[in-house]
Amino acid sequence: MAEETAHNADGGPGSGPRPTPERDAQVILSNEPGSFARGVLANRHPALIKQVRDAFPYGPRQHEALDALLEQNNNGVIEPLALSESDHEQWSAWGRELFGRSWFDAPFLWSESYFYRRLLSAVGYFGTGPWQGVDPFAPFKRAELRGTAVDEELRALDRLADLPADERATALLHASVWGNRADLGFRVTEGDAAPGAAADDLVADDSALLWQLLPAGAGATVAVVADNAGRELIPDLILIDHLLLHRHAERIVLHVKPYPYYVSDAMTADVVDCLRRLAEAPAEAGRIGSRLWDAMATGRLEVRAHPFFCAPLPYEEMPEDLRAEFAAATVTILKGDLNYRRLVGDRMWAETTPFADRTAYFPGAVAALRTLKSDVIVGLEQKTLEALERSGAAWRTSGTHALIQVRGEAGRSR
Repeated sequence: MAEETAHNADGGPGSGPRPTPERDAQVILSNEPGSFARGVLANRHPALIKQVRDAFPYGPRQHEALDALLEQNNNGVIEPLALSESDHEQWSAWGRELFGRSWFDAPFLWSESYFYRRLLSAVGYFGTGPWQGVDPFAPFKRAELRGTAVDEELRALDRLADLPADERATALLHASVWGNRADLGFRVTEGDAAPGAAADDLVADDSALLWQLLPAGAGATVAVVADNAGRELIPDLILIDHLLLHRHAERIVLHVKPYPYYVSDAMTADVVDCLRRLAEAPAEAGRIGSRLWDAMATGRLEVRAHPFFCAPLPYEEMPEDLRAEFAAATVTILKGDLNYRRLVGDRMWAETTPFADRTAYFPGAVAALRTLKSDVIVGLEQKTLEALERSGAAWRTSGTHALIQVRGEAGRSR
């Protein structure tokens, strides 16, 4: 892996239900009874191990390793990777203060990331045997991509084709935001997210600033950091096509994960699967797929997979080569909940902490498109926060609300 700064695990006590001022904002742990983070480790991880076990005809070695990981996750302590693992030294540096602790007492971002790295070891993804390179989440991704819900969403593009460009742009931007509900890891324990999505469910909407950063014909280079594959990646690709077609961007770099991560996170293979799904569809979806295929061939759309995207670190600790890439972009668009946690820091910030303050370190303009599925949130207006709290709903974690937050190069955000 590329060289990165080791994680500083100064979490203190478990993350409680109330956020704290910035100077005191606690790292989110998983040891708070009833917290979202605890539910992920206690419920989602065991359920995922069962799903992966049932999806493949693994042999005794894989079953034993999955049993051991389940026991460690539930009742044991964090152990380092085996010495034979090629990234043993890197993970040892990242976890040097965490090994020997309960998984629940480690920072949530770190423990969740390390769980997926250990899961890949358990099923032999990085080994030299027959299971090398076999994505343990591929059956779930492919089943979703073949589903009737995708058919319906692709047919809906025909109704958008004749809209004025600005109306179409708004519709496609919102589709990309709400596509983040299509998160297989979230559905392992939560069930499908609420079917409806309206502008009123956006807790922050800086879309006007985003379009100001991307005027047509300006020759922009846009970086898009993908989140989930399948039903989320398809609307992301459709938005990318719109940006290219209407010259909001001359070139787009799509950043994906270098290996399977967080159940449904997108890799290059998932981009290819989605492009094929689009290109083989009839009518408008097929035309979009063909344009994107050509954009890949001409270099107007490029896919990259930096090792840092599978690191258990915030973006504030990104390596210099990735920082330089983002600095060269007109704007970097980060999709999804995990990218948001890494962007602003996985801590219990006061909800009204300005988004621009939490992203001031980022090299260039940055936009976050996210459906809310974890506790972290910044950049809310006080009146919005008060209305959300009065609702009594689990608005932070249920996938029923979303945001579009943008910070310009000069630190502007709404």
